Amino acid sequence: MIPFENTWPYDKVMGDIYFHTCPYCGKDNVLTHMKPRELEHALEGFKTILIMPCCHSKMTILEADSDYFWTNEKLRK
Repeated sequence: MIPFENTWPYDKVMGDIYFHTCPYCGKDNVLTHMKPRELEHALEGFKTILIMPCCHSKMTILEADSDYFWTNEKLRK
């Protein structure tokens, strides 16, 4: 089981994936380059890599639900 501190919320708006805040650099309203098929893979439980466009940090998504990405690293304090 993945701990909740390894999650990060996202929003899907008109097919685009947004973060309110980047978990790495703190930039607000980050539009990711994630494609709909990549999101579907994450929702199906496939490991997905997301490179943040603001700071080029790498997020490894282990699974996803309709609100959160579940990762392999602690993102919350």
